[in-house]
Amino acid sequence: MCVLVTGLLDSFTGKYLQPALESEGHQVVALVSDLTDAPSLAAEIAELNPHYVIHLAAITYVGHGDSNAIYEVNLMGTRNLLQALSFSESKIKHVVLASSANIYGNSSEGKISESARANPANDYAVSKYAMELAAGLWKDKLPITITRPFNYTGVGQNEVFLIPKIVAHFKQKKSVIELGNLDVWREFNDVRFVVDSYTKLIARLPTVSGQPINICTGKAYSLREVISLCEKITGHTLEIKVNPDFVRPNEVRILKGDNSLLKSVIGEYTHYELEQTLTWMLAN
Repeated sequence: MCVLVTGLLDSFTGKYLQPALESEGHQVVALVSDLTDAPSLAAEIAELNPHYVIHLAAITYVGHGDSNAIYEVNLMGTRNLLQALSFSESKIKHVVLASSANIYGNSSEGKISESARANPANDYAVSKYAMELAAGLWKDKLPITITRPFNYTGVGQNEVFLIPKIVAHFKQKKSVIELGNLDVWREFNDVRFVVDSYTKLIARLPTVSGQPINICTGKAYSLREVISLCEKITGHTLEIKVNPDFVRPNEVRILKGDNSLLKSVIGEYTHYELEQTLTWMLAN
């Protein structure tokens, strides 16, 4: 089947997703149009006529400085895409939209299920939740699954993100690292786990269009644990300094998910312990 992947050409996830899909026999095509250019987008969709769509393209960095761009791409860009797909002559079998676990915000402690109340605490999270609500306008026209990935990382992720930044400091054997709030716990999953989940998910048609599914393992780590694992792997130690400029307002303290629904939909998935992921990143 023809799988259209937005964000394939310039996304961290895309470079792992393409070979995974191709290994399952799918033809993978990239969207080249600007999501914010609705006429060009509609023309390209009409030409490609895909069977499946995985929508990764977005502004993904929470600290991105241009809030207007975040909403224009993440919300309106997705709306333009769904509008174009709804007019496609081919039978769209499944549209998978990448939202974010950030939409849960400062939720109560414990594993967060898809039924938890959304409480977005920054523009990025608001844009993703708004995207989910907008997707509801097409739930009767398109078979849509909304994924809410929790934090994930791997080789090739930009160093503006936390784990690649820490890994780079260890690889370069720096003596000091400046971080923000150390008292946060996150899932730090492996991009290969996320890609495996997408690859299995796209082949399973949604029983309920518009259904959200957490992409998570339910295991969270503190930043201190991440540093400790890197020290164990490399034998190098770092002094940690807290830079107040890196402490975000409305920081989510604990974010880990309930993956019961994911497991019920896709069955067994490939799991990586954080130490495996960090070892892979430190070696490449």
